[in-house]
Parts: sequence; C-alpha cells; structure tokens
Amino acid sequence: MSEELPPSDAGEHEAIDEVRATDADAWATAAAEDLAAEKARRRTQYGPPPGSAAEELRKLVDNVAEKLSGLQSPLLGGIAGPAAQQVVKQVVQQAKAAVEPVIERNPDVFDHLAAAGGELLAAYRSAVQAQEQRWSRRDDTLRDKGEDPGPERIDLD
Repeated sequence: MSEELPPSDAGEHEAIDEVRATDADAWATAAAEDLAAEKARRRTQYGPPPGSAAEELRKLVDNVAEKLSGLQSPLLGGIAGPAAQQVVKQVVQQAKAAVEPVIERNPDVFDHLAAAGGELLAAYRSAVQAQEQRWSRRDDTLRDKGEDPGPERIDLD
C-alpha cells in the first residue's frame, strides 16, 4: 500500500524563482545605472574626484619638477645658464627618486596624514570661532554700557 504523492508543480516553482531572480537582477541593474549616471553628472559638474593622498603627492612632485626644469635663470648669465639648468634637472631627478619609493611603500601613511591635517584644521577653526564669539560678546556688553572696549590682552598659551 504505497501512497503515491501527486506530481509536484516543479516547473511552476522554477518559473516563479526565475521571475524573482530576474526582478532582483533588474533592481541591481537599475541601481548600478543610476549610480553610474550620478557619478557622471558629478564628474561633469565638479571635475574628476581627487585621488589618494599618495597620488596627489606624486602629482605635486611631478608638477614642481616640471616647473623647475623649465625655469630660466637670468641671474647666472648666458654662459652658466645651461649648466645651471642641468644641475636643477639632476637635483629634481634625485628628489623624485628619493620620494617615489617612500610613496610606493607607504601609500596609506599619506592618507592618514591628510586626515590628521583635516582634523587639526577643524580643531583650529573651532578654537578660533569660540574665541571670536567671546571677543564679540565682551565688546557688545561694554558697548551696551557705553564703555569703550579698548585693547585686550590675548593669552596665547
């Protein structure tokens, strides 16, 4: 007495799973297209995004080297000019050769230094704004009383 199970509708379940997978793919595709369009819009509006701090340092070194190499020295005269330019080119090449391995070995260090610089700038800005508020409050209070605020000793410590 074996009971036979009714045939399953496996084909129907597979079709539903396929529709769901297609919907998920459509959602991911639409999201990727929207993201790409937004990136393209921002790139046209703001220009290309900045690279890492290491890449920016490399660009800076290259630009400074290019400017120094093309610099004409009127102080050295016509005779020493070409020799001076050759010395400048050699110094620039040595500087690039010294900086490049450091950038390649430690690219994350430059990102951390850039972040630390941003934090220091934010702390400085906060301190300056707080001090400006204290100065303006003191001046306003004295002016309301009809007194001259006069000079104030600033403690730099």
